[in-house]
Amino acid sequence: MDSLPFVKMSGAGNDFVVIDNRTLRYSLSREQIARLCDRHFGIGADGLLAVEPSDHGTADFRMRYYNADGGEAEMCGNGARCFARFVQTMQRAEAGRVRFLTPAGLIVGEYVGPLVRVNLTAPTEAKFRQRADFGWGDVDYHFMNTGVPHTVIYVPDAERAEVVGQGRAVRRSPVFPRGTNVNFVQIVDEKNLVVRTYERGVEDETLACGTGVVASALVTQQIHALALPLSIRVRGGDLLTVDAWVEGELFHEVTLTGPATEVFSGEIKI
Repeated sequence: MDSLPFVKMSGAGNDFVVIDNRTLRYSLSREQIARLCDRHFGIGADGLLAVEPSDHGTADFRMRYYNADGGEAEMCGNGARCFARFVQTMQRAEAGRVRFLTPAGLIVGEYVGPLVRVNLTAPTEAKFRQRADFGWGDVDYHFMNTGVPHTVIYVPDAERAEVVGQGRAVRRSPVFPRGTNVNFVQIVDEKNLVVRTYERGVEDETLACGTGVVASALVTQQIHALALPLSIRVRGGDLLTVDAWVEGELFHEVTLTGPATEVFSGEIKI
């Protein structure tokens, strides 16, 4: 059995196993990744991040992201911030920032003191003011792909939202053939939101979801005309900040800022 060095990282409570695979030594199966992320029999995490070499001249690295079920996903906002923090001491083109490729496009990470800001790709497939019955009556919802698909549902009190039960019903609905992440959003005031997220691939509520927070903020700007930046409190208690330059229904220079910290490191047999 090989021994796998890893670092456990947290981005606002969204936690990840991170490995350095720049030599492409490790080729983990879906089952191995799921076991590493298992909170009872493995390290425990919402997903796994792998640092790989970039074959593109504008990028320092390639980021591979896998959900806790072992399936690969296009993007993870909090994961991108943890990835940027993990590679901070590695050789790259610029000291104050890092550029890395994902299936969702090129991501730029910047180091802002103890925080990490990532510049994300523009959202796609936005559908506002939709309505469907997900099993408990007609529900107003909005949809936006911020690297991965997200549904936004506004609630009067996020603390009382039935995130797991209702989130699972929406995620499995035939309305979304590819599945979706589901965000329950409370507007606190003109500058602050509370967001709780049911994540596809984790199949449960997570303490934070970066791409979900971004979708929630951008949808709120469109639907409720709140000015960006917006501060979002997530289930783990941390604050994340979403900003963008808005042009009608188009968003440019979308950024997500928040903490990204190392929890512990070690080695595990695979």
